[in-house]
Amino acid sequence: MIDGLVSGRLVGSAQARTGQNGRRFVTAKMRVPASDGGALFASIITFSESTGDALLALNDGDSVALSGSVVPKIWEDRHGDARIGLDVTAHAAVTAYHVRRKRRDVQPATADERTTSNTTDEAGDDL
Repeated sequence: MIDGLVSGRLVGSAQARTGQNGRRFVTAKMRVPASDGGALFASIITFSESTGDALLALNDGDSVALSGSVVPKIWEDRHGDARIGLDVTAHAAVTAYHVRRKRRDVQPATADERTTSNTTDEAGDDL
């Protein structure tokens, strides 16, 4: 097992499931670019509520970076060729939406922003 940061694009949508113990977990697939121009496929699972919510909010093709335990694996494709993949147990997720919000949070406030309430984000959602 390797503790790593893996980034790529979602393939399909994330799925919420419930384990036998009644706890929710989320699974997803991700296409991770490789240095040779190819790609690896990563199978994602998370038991973290916040990470699961972040994955469920994304759509097919959205970019995401995940931090967690990474286990390389070898699998065979339909033609019997060996392929390399990753199993990732994600503990944290960062998306483009998180980056925009974090950048806004660290920017110095203008005089107009100081006089207004900071209880909603750009979409009008409560923070």
